[in-house]
Amino acid sequence: MLLVGWNTFFAALFTLMHPFFVSVIDINHNEKEATLEISVRSFTNDLEKMIAAETKTTIDLSQASQKNKADALLKAYLTKRISLSINGAKYNLEYVGFEIQKESTWTYFEIKNIKQLNQLNVFCEVLFGINDQQINIFHVNAKGIRKSYELIYPKNTTQFNF
Repeated sequence: MLLVGWNTFFAALFTLMHPFFVSVIDINHNEKEATLEISVRSFTNDLEKMIAAETKTTIDLSQASQKNKADALLKAYLTKRISLSINGAKYNLEYVGFEIQKESTWTYFEIKNIKQLNQLNVFCEVLFGINDQQINIFHVNAKGIRKSYELIYPKNTTQFNF
């Protein structure tokens, strides 16, 4: 019982200290729908901090009254910070929306009319500028294969081949 108490204490302490500067980007090629489905998970407070620094506008992503403003700011910030080229052609991310889960914000995008995914070139600078230990972790699923890669600041590009 005491061990459970200490585990809870340390989990709470780590959450308060926020020692990790990580975003996770999941990219799934949906062959049936011919789409690329992209989700970006970041700590909400870090995302709010970067949006404020770039736009000189404060935002509270958890406030329903600021939903339209949040949609516009998230779309602008993340489409500037993430760029994808698929099979040699650059595509624009289509913003779908976002949701808050605990201390994280999930932001969703898609790219339509992607029948095949053979090569994916990634440019990503999500949350670069918060901390020089920022890591953006990519998980890409295509053709029944999952590949992962960490972009550790200042590295901002990688390539996936299927």
